Amino acid sequence: MIQGSPDPTLLSRAQRGEASAMTTLFELLRPGVVRYCRARLGPVGGGFATADDVAQEVCLAVFRALPRYQDQGRPFSAFVYAIASNKVADARRAAARDPSVAPIEGLPDRADPTAGPEEQAVASEVTSRLTALLLRLPDRQREILVLRVAVGLPSDEVGAVLGMSAAAVRVSQSRALARLRSLAQDVFDEVAAA
Repeated sequence: MIQGSPDPTLLSRAQRGEASAMTTLFELLRPGVVRYCRARLGPVGGGFATADDVAQEVCLAVFRALPRYQDQGRPFSAFVYAIASNKVADARRAAARDPSVAPIEGLPDRADPTAGPEEQAVASEVTSRLTALLLRLPDRQREILVLRVAVGLPSDEVGAVLGMSAAAVRVSQSRALARLRSLAQDVFDEVAAA
């Protein structure tokens, strides 16, 4: 996860195209971007391939835009997650137009190291239930929960991404979590973990 702005020297070197700086910046960016995309898109076909692909597109878009990036007093994460939000929206639109999954052209050379069918089914069920709950929240509250809980950004950075104060983010997060608890009880007849 990248919090705030990376070291200004690292960012400047990456903007100039220095390979080692770009690699370091990528290593800082990727985990949070992957979590963000997975939380916003969920699994498709029992896995996170589509979300991971979108995360890769986000990282590429960030690096393409990096030479034009200018520090405007907001955390670098605001720049990154604004791009991520746009890429997720693009992926959702594309999925709505063509929900098919591309076929596999051949058998893999090695066994699949991912979880088996039972583990995937349980994970898919949990993800589906959480997604159903999140979709019942207003967009702003859903975005706050994804950035705060799934990505792990602090409230001041989420505020910078969404154009809110850190206090407003915390209040909205609290309201969103309370709403999720209520929805979980109403919809699934259970109480969500606090």
